[in-house]
Formats: sequence, C-alpha cells, structure tokens
Amino acid sequence: MPLHVPQAPAPALRSVLTALDSPTAVREARTPVLSTLTGPFEPELPLPVHVLDDITAPDGPPRTRLTGWRFLIRDGDRTVAAAEAMLTADGWAFSHFSEGPYVSSAELALGEAESLPSAYQPRLLSIPELYMVTLWLHGDLTADGAEGGLGAGDLLVPLAPAPPGIAAHRAHRATDLLPVLTHRLTRAPLLGSPA
Repeated sequence: MPLHVPQAPAPALRSVLTALDSPTAVREARTPVLSTLTGPFEPELPLPVHVLDDITAPDGPPRTRLTGWRFLIRDGDRTVAAAEAMLTADGWAFSHFSEGPYVSSAELALGEAESLPSAYQPRLLSIPELYMVTLWLHGDLTADGAEGGLGAGDLLVPLAPAPPGIAAHRAHRATDLLPVLTHRLTRAPLLGSPA
C-alpha cells in the first residue's frame, strides 16, 4: 500500500531549498558528497522527526515531541544526503545536512514499507537514550504529522545501525518493541544492594 507522506510546513521546505541553493547562506558545511556534486538537488519525502524522551518514565505511556522535518536529498535518480529543518523561536530554520548509513537505511525502510498490506503515515522516531532511530509507521493517516503519540497499531522499523540485539529493517509493533527498549534501559539492582 502506498505511504501517506505528510506535508511539511512550507517555511521548513524553503529553509532547506535555500541551504541547497546557497552554500554560503548557512554556517553548516555541506556533506562531502554534496560538496562534490553539482546538482540540481531535489528535497523529497519530508518526514517529521519526533523524539521519544525518557521511555522508562513510570507516569504513563512514552511521549513524543516534534523536533524537525527531514528531507531526503536526491541528485538525479539517487539519494545522496538528508537535510533537516528545526523549529526555532523565529520559525522554521535549516539545521544541518547529513549522509551515511541512516540516510540509505531510511530510504530502504521506506521502500519496504510501501509493500506492507496496510497504509501508514511515515515519520522518524529518535530514541536518544539508545542512540537509535526508527521509521515510525503511524496508523492514523489523517493525523497531523507534527502531532500525536504512538498508537496501538503503529509499527517501528529500526534503522541501521541499530543497537546490538535489535534487528534493523524488521517491523515491530510499537507495543511490542517499547517494553524491550525499556528493559534495556532499566538497570537490574546490583547483588547485595537494597531493592
């Protein structure tokens, strides 16, 4: 089924286009690949980037918060980098370019998600406590990509490199994967220490 990619805020897209068109307009240096290619570059597949903070908190289900929008950057027929815009006090602003394993892993995961039997709204979910990024396949196609929490039917697809013991590119129900991640972060009491 096709993915229902949410529409990025126009100022976020404009900030990325400005950074692509004028390397001197931003302080952040282009990635090595972007520096060697002449373009034209096309930002596509805007994905809202959410962060899952403190997944071990005892006060209810984990909460997500929007931190930016990431665009895959294409040069002709291949994806060469990603660009991210973040929300500041003055509105949307270009944040940074990136390349490397998460870019190609995200592209691969999005392609695999297209073949799933159900339709989803793709997002990215960062779990800083585990240095982990997942493709978040949200089941509510009409939801605002900038809002909402993890739903019972949502899928999480860990991107490579995933933490040891967690298979990259394997879709997990969020309700199944979150307890595994929480367990990894919960430390067992030391022998002889009070419980």
